[in-house]
Amino acid sequence: MVFEISSVVSKLQMVSTSDHSSVVSMNLFVALLCACIVIGHLLEENRWMNESITALLIGISTGVIILLLSGGKSSHILVFSEDLFFIYLLPPIIFNAGFQVKKKQFFVNFMTIILFGAIGTLISCAVITLGASQIFEKLDIGPLELGDYLAIGAIFAATDSVCTLQVLNQDETPLLYSLVFGEGVVNDATSVVLFNAIQSFDLNHIDPSIALHFLGNFLYLFVASTMLGVLTGLLSAYIIKKLYIGRHSTDREVALMMLMAYLSYMLAELCYLSGILTVFFCGIVMSHYTWHNVTESSRITTKHSFATLSFVAEIFIFLYVGMDALDIEKWKFVSDSPGTSIAASSVLLGLVLVGRAAFVFPLSFLSNLAKKSPNEKISFRQQVIIWWAGLMRGAVSMALAYNQFTMSGHTSLRSNAVMITSTITVVLFSTVVFGLMTKPLIRLLLPHTPNHKEINIVIATDASTPKSATVPLLGSAQDSEVDIDSIHRPSSIRALLRTPTHTVHRLWRKFDDAFMRPVFGGRGFVPVEPGSPSERNGHQWR
Repeated sequence: MVFEISSVVSKLQMVSTSDHSSVVSMNLFVALLCACIVIGHLLEENRWMNESITALLIGISTGVIILLLSGGKSSHILVFSEDLFFIYLLPPIIFNAGFQVKKKQFFVNFMTIILFGAIGTLISCAVITLGASQIFEKLDIGPLELGDYLAIGAIFAATDSVCTLQVLNQDETPLLYSLVFGEGVVNDATSVVLFNAIQSFDLNHIDPSIALHFLGNFLYLFVASTMLGVLTGLLSAYIIKKLYIGRHSTDREVALMMLMAYLSYMLAELCYLSGILTVFFCGIVMSHYTWHNVTESSRITTKHSFATLSFVAEIFIFLYVGMDALDIEKWKFVSDSPGTSIAASSVLLGLVLVGRAAFVFPLSFLSNLAKKSPNEKISFRQQVIIWWAGLMRGAVSMALAYNQFTMSGHTSLRSNAVMITSTITVVLFSTVVFGLMTKPLIRLLLPHTPNHKEINIVIATDASTPKSATVPLLGSAQDSEVDIDSIHRPSSIRALLRTPTHTVHRLWRKFDDAFMRPVFGGRGFVPVEPGSPSERNGHQWR
C-alpha cells in the first residue's frame, strides 16, 4: 500500500515537472516571437532583411544557445510537427493571402498560374527525381528506393509561398506577386497531392494507367477543392446576409467568419482534398461577398484579425524551423561523414535551380505566345525574377521530408538522416541567401517608376476595405468605377479573342449583378433587410 502511494506521488511529481517545463518552453517561445516582431520593425527599411529571415536567424541563434546550455543534448523548445504546421499554422496564412489578393491580377493570369503551378511542378519534380537518382547512387548515401527518389522530387519541387509574401510586394510588383504567389499556392497543393499519390501507389508495378490515374486524381482534387472553398465562402455570405447577426452582436459575425474560413480547410482535409486550395478560394469569395455584409466595425476587425493571425503564424513557422534545424539527434548520424551531407545538400540545391529553370522559361515562352498585347507578356527580366523568387524552400518541404524520412520526428537510418539534414540545409540556405537577394534583384532588374494608372488605383482604393476587397472578381479598383455599358462589346469572334479580359469581366459583372449579389450580397447591393450595412452603401458600385 505504501509502495503504491509513493508510486502515485512520484508520477504526480513527474507530471508537475513536465507541465512546468511546458510552461517555461511556451513562455520562452512567446518571448522570442515578441523579439522577432520588434527586431523586424527596426529592420523595416532594410533593403536586404525581412521578418521571415529575421525569425529564421533568431531561431538558429536560440537553438545554438540552448544547445550550449544543455551540453549538446537539445537545441529546440518544441519538436517540429507536421500536424501543427498543416492544421494550425498554414490555414490562416493561405486564407489571408486569398482574402487580400488582387483578384484582377490573379484571374487575368489564371491560366499562366495553373501552367506554372501544376505543369511546372511536375516538370521540376521529374528533373529533381532523375538527377537525384543518378547522382545519389555515386555518393553512397545509403539504400534509397524508387519511392524515396520520387518523394524527394515532390519535396523539393514545393516552393515556399509563405516567404514569397515577405519578399514580394503586390502593390509594387502586382504581376510578379500574382504569378509567383498564385503559382506557389497551386504548387504547394500539387506537391502535397503528388507526395500522397507516391505513397499510395504501388510503385513495384508501374504501367501507363498509373499516370492517367494520377492526372484524373489531380484534376478531381483541384476542381473539388476549389468548389468546396467557393461554396463555403458563399454559405458564410448567405448566412450573415440573411440573419444580419451584426445588429445584435458584431462579435458573433466576426467569430462566424473566422470559424467558417477554418471549417473550409478542415472539411477539405476530412474529404481528402487539398485544404490549401480550398481555404485560398474561400478567402477570395469571402472578401468579395461576406466581408461587405458585416457591420463597419466588423469589417475593420476581420481585416486586421486575419492579417494578424497570418503574420504571427508566419513568424512562428520560421522561428520554429530555425530552432529545429540544429536538432542534435538528426546531425549525429552524419557527423562521421559531413562531406556526404554537404555533397547531398549541394546536389539538391543545384537540382532545385535547374528544375525551376526547366519550366519557368519554356512555359513563359508558351504563355507569351497566347498573349496579343506586349504589355501582358512576361519579359525576360520578369522571368528571371519569377525563377529566382520561387527558389526558396520552406516549411512545406520540411513537413513532407519529416513525413517520408522519419517516424514521429525520429530516425535511426543513416540515409534518412542525410535526407533530413540535407532538407534543413537547403531550406536554410535558400531562404536566407535567395530571400536576401530577391529585393535587390527586383530593384536592379525592374526599377520602380510609378505611373498615372498606379496613382489612380491608389486614389480609388477605399481605406476602409481590405486590400483588393473593393475589387470585384476579374476587376480592379479602377475598373469598378466604370459603367458596364461603356466597356467595348466585341462584335465578332475575332474581337472577342482580342479583348478576352474585358469581355469576361463584363459578362461576369452582369451575371454577378443579376444572380449572385441578390442572393449573397456584397458591395453595392441593397438587401431586403432594412438597416443593413449594404443598404447604407446604396448603389455606389453601380
